Amino acid sequence: MHNVLLLGNGGREHAIAWKLNQSTLLSKLYIAPGNPGTALLGENVNIGVNDFEALKQFVSDKKITLVVVGPEEPLVNGITDFFDEDSQLQNIIVVGPSKRGAQLEGSKDFAKAFMQRYHIPTARYQTFTADTIDKGYAFLENLQAPYVLKADGLAAGKGVLIIDNLGDAKLQLHEMLHGKFGKAGNKVVIEEYLKGIELSVFVLTDGKNYKMLPEAKDYKRIGAGDTGPNTGGMGSVSPVPFADGAFMKKVEDRIVAPTIQGLQNENISYQGFIFIGLMDVNGEPYVIEYNVRLGDPETQSVLMRLESDLLELFESLANNKLSEKECRISPQTALTVVCTAKGYPDNYEKGKIITGLDVSTSNKIFYAGTAIHDNKIVTSGGRVLAVTSLGNTIEEVQAQSYQTVAEIHYEGKYFRPDIGNDLFNYSAK
Repeated sequence: MHNVLLLGNGGREHAIAWKLNQSTLLSKLYIAPGNPGTALLGENVNIGVNDFEALKQFVSDKKITLVVVGPEEPLVNGITDFFDEDSQLQNIIVVGPSKRGAQLEGSKDFAKAFMQRYHIPTARYQTFTADTIDKGYAFLENLQAPYVLKADGLAAGKGVLIIDNLGDAKLQLHEMLHGKFGKAGNKVVIEEYLKGIELSVFVLTDGKNYKMLPEAKDYKRIGAGDTGPNTGGMGSVSPVPFADGAFMKKVEDRIVAPTIQGLQNENISYQGFIFIGLMDVNGEPYVIEYNVRLGDPETQSVLMRLESDLLELFESLANNKLSEKECRISPQTALTVVCTAKGYPDNYEKGKIITGLDVSTSNKIFYAGTAIHDNKIVTSGGRVLAVTSLGNTIEEVQAQSYQTVAEIHYEGKYFRPDIGNDLFNYSAK
């Protein structure tokens, strides 16, 4: 039995808490800092995810045996190393890679060089600093539009720019290398644009063995038909119809297996999730990016389809026993619709009272940017909540999710009306 501490406060963490709560191995679940949704599944704790000393004290006081790190920032900041290097904490299982492993997400330059070393298919690229900006301009001139510019470090999901005009691309390169994204933009990766269809592949690894979790497609743009600015994600679908057995075998053989082998070759300690953002280019998979944790809102769809005990899988990471566990996946389809605050991803209002959350439904409502004020649940973030349904077809789950979305009310509610539309009759296209 485990006392578990889950770090984070988003829709991803609500989904993880919901899944952990189904485990027969769970004794007590704490979430730091959590949200009103996680409070229904465990005990929220008012500690920040980067306050390692306070987390150490709490873990000791509550006899925590397993820590699940939801967001990327504490991983990049070295929380796993902090636990491993402390004699009081080193027996606690931490689900999340070491600081070196987290560089797969924390540094775009590190990730691209890693892919190059292990012949993992990805877009052609070069990395530039303020001192080599002229070479950056020259590299842009040798590429075809559109141009892809990525801040090297973490930029809260906003550090990737796709620009159609060469002059604008040069201007943005200059701004990025002169503080537009703070320290995250001290180095900028420029890469060739890959044209295709995106999908996300999720892997759980103990550093030697791995299990493939369900793949998903997420919808980044704010507007219907993939228009408008990028967001943290407006919805997701799993499975992805175009990711058939033959395609996924290419993904496993060319990308997943070499990634795990590369981590072993470089003695990088890695126990946790690898999220691989892929582009399907005419049936061939290319890596766009690595993340070192689950994605949001893909997690909501992925975990809806996971039939195995998540806590049992986590437990097996500690002693390289993951290969002994079965990862059972439902053949059904899950679809998630995200509801946001008016104005997101730019400035948005907070504090709007949410009603309709107690609607009787088999669908799951996962809370994200929410808070409790005067005993009422109110909006407190850009992405407010997500509705996830499980069923036999994309059409069925789309109808279910939107029916529940229609019953939830708050001032300024916005959602994309077309999540999953592009996947209808995909095989017939």
